[in-house]
Amino acid sequence: MQTILNLKELIIMDESKIKSVIEDLIGPFLMAGELCIKLREKGLNKEIKSDNTPVSNGDLEVNKIITTKLLELTPDIPIVSEESSHNKSNNNLKNFWLVDPIDGTYDYINDGEEFTINAGLILNGKAIAGLINVPAKKRMFYSYGKDQSYEFTSNKTIKLDCRKITPKGSIKVVSYSNKLKPEIEKIHKDLGVTEYIRMKSSLKFCVIATGEFDGYVAEPRACEWDIAAGHAILENAGGIVTDFNGNEILYGKKDFKNPSIILKRSYNL
Repeated sequence: MQTILNLKELIIMDESKIKSVIEDLIGPFLMAGELCIKLREKGLNKEIKSDNTPVSNGDLEVNKIITTKLLELTPDIPIVSEESSHNKSNNNLKNFWLVDPIDGTYDYINDGEEFTINAGLILNGKAIAGLINVPAKKRMFYSYGKDQSYEFTSNKTIKLDCRKITPKGSIKVVSYSNKLKPEIEKIHKDLGVTEYIRMKSSLKFCVIATGEFDGYVAEPRACEWDIAAGHAILENAGGIVTDFNGNEILYGKKDFKNPSIILKRSYNL
């Protein structure tokens, strides 16, 4: 039986209550993933938004499934979604959901496999829980509290702990571009990076949490809904998420814009 919670109950930070909500969302996330794949196979309807980025009927249908379920489970918690104007003018939000129905739309509409479905729960400005589905890869990630991050794949649930599985002596990171800016190159050098591979969606947070990669560095770019779910999953698995100055990343900022970001599998890469 699903649990319907109000904001007061969630703010108490009772992990069991947050766990109930996250677990009730796994099914809809998997269903949304199956639907977006079917829609792509049929042929997507695509448009270009005012910010010159693409959107498809797949993005909108996934948004409908996820936001409807969130409203059902947590009716008094505001939702900020990339594909909706609701609540985006509110710069005083501290407790809310951040939803990116499909992160990596270019990848999605061009038959790629790295696009993701995302929802992150923000309480008191912090990313404390979240879900990321990677439909084309059949990998589902979720977290509901400290030391409680998981991957569900091939009918198995795996607890994530950022354990290094990259080769000893190597530091393998993901990057959103094959061409690094000088500022990013310098940080890579300081970290001792030996290899980087392009990955554009929030999957990058998940593969650091699994230990497949060791880190990620980016200057201020994108928006809070792109990173909130991954932030919760990685940090709750034991990873580190800060800006370039080592500051904690908080949510509900003006226009929901991201600061710089450094992801690390651990302090000792």
